[in-house]
Amino acid sequence: MGVHDNDDIEHQLFKLLRRTNAIHVQTSSGEVELERSAYAILCLIADDGPQRLGNIASAFRLDPSTITRQVQAVERLGLAAKSSDPDDRRAALLHLTDSGVNAVDTARAHRRRMLDAILADWSTEERDNFLEALTRFNDTLDAWVARDAFPR
Repeated sequence: MGVHDNDDIEHQLFKLLRRTNAIHVQTSSGEVELERSAYAILCLIADDGPQRLGNIASAFRLDPSTITRQVQAVERLGLAAKSSDPDDRRAALLHLTDSGVNAVDTARAHRRRMLDAILADWSTEERDNFLEALTRFNDTLDAWVARDAFPR
């Protein structure tokens, strides 16, 4: 394999983003069709617990007004609800409803079945290597985001 320049990596990342959108469309079936933003918010809460809207906005590096609209959409669908923050009664926490937990579980099960099919011909070593590289990339990206270190 040789050394590849960042043009090749950027091209493959963009291709991955396009393909993951296709995977999202294919796996948003079920009782509730989830938009990407709704799915992302629900997964954040499923993984990290109830969240303040400001934390959600920070996690996605979006304006709070944008997150407010997206949160209102998942509330209208009955997938999430607000409750008082026990640490600060003036603030609200967004948590998943039972329907929200079910929607995330269903979507993740669809995605995992799709990954099982896509990676069926990959060896255990290839899957391990891919996971290791992807995890390292995401950890590096998280560190850059935390430091707001992106070149302008």
